[in-house]
Amino acid sequence: MNVINNDYLAVEIQLANLLLILQYMSENTYFKFTNSVIIAPLLAVITIWTVFWVELRFKINLNDYGIYPQRVPGLKGIIFSPFIHGSLEHLYNNTIPLAILTASLFYFYRSIALRVLLIGILISGLFTWAMGRPSYHIGASGVIYLLASFIFFKGIFTKHYRLVALSLIVVFIYGSMLWYIFPVEDGISWEGHLGGFLGGLLLAFTLKTELPPVKKIRLGERGL
Repeated sequence: MNVINNDYLAVEIQLANLLLILQYMSENTYFKFTNSVIIAPLLAVITIWTVFWVELRFKINLNDYGIYPQRVPGLKGIIFSPFIHGSLEHLYNNTIPLAILTASLFYFYRSIALRVLLIGILISGLFTWAMGRPSYHIGASGVIYLLASFIFFKGIFTKHYRLVALSLIVVFIYGSMLWYIFPVEDGISWEGHLGGFLGGLLLAFTLKTELPPVKKIRLGERGL
């Protein structure tokens, strides 16, 4: 009898291991490394650095293509402002978080990643244009706040363990950015930061994405 029960237990363990492998494979159809995880952040970084190089090389200033609030010509900045930076420090400070958050977006939310970026940039830009101070607002920081906000809130809303873990990582690394959605420092577009933050929250709440089911596997107990 003990031999038979041991055999049953061994079969159960093998089946449990197989189910765990299948679960892992199933999740990999949702969370997997694709070319977009590299191409999207690389394209974003190359673009902002190229624009900055063009300004230096040809001694031009593209700040006029930023968002200028409450003026119709300033609307063009909604499209162009994320690519324009006022200094090398400004550019450098935005490069790493932009690359990391964009890669995270395309890895964990690839089915809606483009919509998050396009709609989010529009929301953030319109908010800045409507609420901002009378000055040119430039830089990719609004996009960074958009991505950080979306990734954080979406993970919390989905309650999927991987996405919640990602949310906690975002808070740990970028939580200090929260202060800059308020007017705490001159020369920083807190309106753009706030617009990105609110845009990310809105999209996290409204955009739906498919998620793998979280399966709980329990072994039956048998007396030996």
